Parts: sequence; C-alpha cells; structure tokens
Amino acid sequence: MTQAPDILCIGSVLWDVIGRSASHMSPGSDVPGRILRLPGGVALNIAMTLARFGLRPSLLSSVGRDAEGDALVAACKVLGLETAHLYRSEDLPTDWYMAIEGGNGLIAAIADAHSLESAGAKILRPLTDGPLGRGDAPYNGTIALDGNLTVALLEEIARSPAFRRADLRVAPASPGKAERLLPFLKAGRGTLYVNLEEAGVLCQCQFSDAAEAGEAMLARGAARVLVTDGGEMTCDAHSEGIVTRRPPKVLVTRVTGAGDTFMAAHIAAERAGADRDAALARALQAAATYVSGDTPN
Repeated sequence: MTQAPDILCIGSVLWDVIGRSASHMSPGSDVPGRILRLPGGVALNIAMTLARFGLRPSLLSSVGRDAEGDALVAACKVLGLETAHLYRSEDLPTDWYMAIEGGNGLIAAIADAHSLESAGAKILRPLTDGPLGRGDAPYNGTIALDGNLTVALLEEIARSPAFRRADLRVAPASPGKAERLLPFLKAGRGTLYVNLEEAGVLCQCQFSDAAEAGEAMLARGAARVLVTDGGEMTCDAHSEGIVTRRPPKVLVTRVTGAGDTFMAAHIAAERAGADRDAALARALQAAATYVSGDTPN
C-alpha cells in the first residue's frame, strides 16, 4: 500500500534557469557569472524544503510529456517527492522560470507558467474526485498553494467545499501576482505568506514595516498572515495577536526561493508542534541559512 503524503504542494513545478553574478548589476549589465538549471517553481521549492525536514510532500501541477518534463519528474523523485498525482499533458510543454541575480539582489525574472494556467482544474482531479479526496470525503490535511494558478481557479479553491477541511497555506508567486490572493482575503480562508511589497499590493497602500502590514491584512479579512521584509522585522498576524521577530544577519548569496524556504520551514515547524514564536524563529533561521548558500538548491 502506498504511504499517504504528509502535505500536498499545489502550483508551479518547472525548471529554473538562474544566472548569478557577484557583481553589482543594473539594467544592461554584462558581467561574468554562473548559469544553472535547477528544479524549481514555488510549489516545488516548498516541497523540496519540506522533504529536507523529513516530510513526504506530493506535487499537484502540470508537467509536459516532453524531454524536459521527464527529466524534471526524475529529478523530483530523486529528491524524495511524490509525483504520481502530476497532470502530464501530451500537448502542454513543461514550464520555465528565468532569473538574473547580482550582488545587489534580484535584477529581473520571467515566469513562464502558461502550461499550468492552461491545465487549470485538471491538476486538482486527484484531490476533488480521486485518491486524495472526493466531494463526500474532502481532504483534511495541509495544503501549500501558490499563486501561479489562474484567478478563476484560486477563487474556486477559496470557496470550494472540497477544501473546507484543509489547512490551507497560500503564497503569491511574485508581487506581480499578489492580487490573485484576494479571494482568500474575501473568504477569510487560509494562512497567507507574503512579503511587504505583496501586502501593499493586496491592501493598495504602502507599509513601513511587517507588523503594520499584518494588522492591515487582518482588517481586510485575512484569517492569518505572515509578512516578511528581507532582513527587517517579520510578523505573524492572527486574531490572537501579532508575533514579531528579526531574521538572523547573514551574507546574502542568493535570493530566488528564499520565501518558499521560509514558508516550508514554518509549516514543518508547526507540524512538529512549535508554537507561533518558535515556528517563526525556525522559519527565519532556515531562510537565512538558505540565502547564505549553506543549504543546497
């Protein structure tokens, strides 16, 4: 009998192409560095970190039946991730993400998640009418969900009875897609993971710090929200109160995937029984270790 997954990771599963240089960069820069192809995507980044914490994540996403897709699925299996519930399309190619990182942080990025968006609700079939859940027996575990899904599909998830028993953990894929989380604000569903800029997009204003943003998100209807702000104060805002912590000071060598690492480490800490303050501390330490380059991609 196949062992049930500890958590479902729904969203982008793709190849990251990352160009990194230690040089300070600006638009038009042409500098030496390294170019890497790595398994990536928000859902996959979260799953990889969860696996490092000893959990068994299962991926729900769209991956093409092309050479890139076969290689990506093989890489996921090596990483200890369950791929049996992936939607494998004959017609849709495997998605890609491309980013340029300099010594001064992320310079630019392009996410090509068109296949995931085109697949739509097909990626949810194992959860809504399959081995993971049905209408009369909805899934009652933890779900990590990312904002690369379409607005229509995220709206459906926010109000669907199929997700009523799930512990939903939701993150936007980027500030440009932050507004896709509005259905969860309106429904008061899930725990949201955003950075300061994304909180500003959702609330249509600018904030001076994470605690201010957390309070505003609660006022807009969020059930719970964690707001990060790079190396500045982070907060966990809930009706029971706001918990704040500052991340450890480290030398930043990479940034792509840091937010996903934070989210996964926080979920793992709470599953292990940590209270809100301890879970926040563990998540910040994991993210700091990641951006310093002391953990593998």
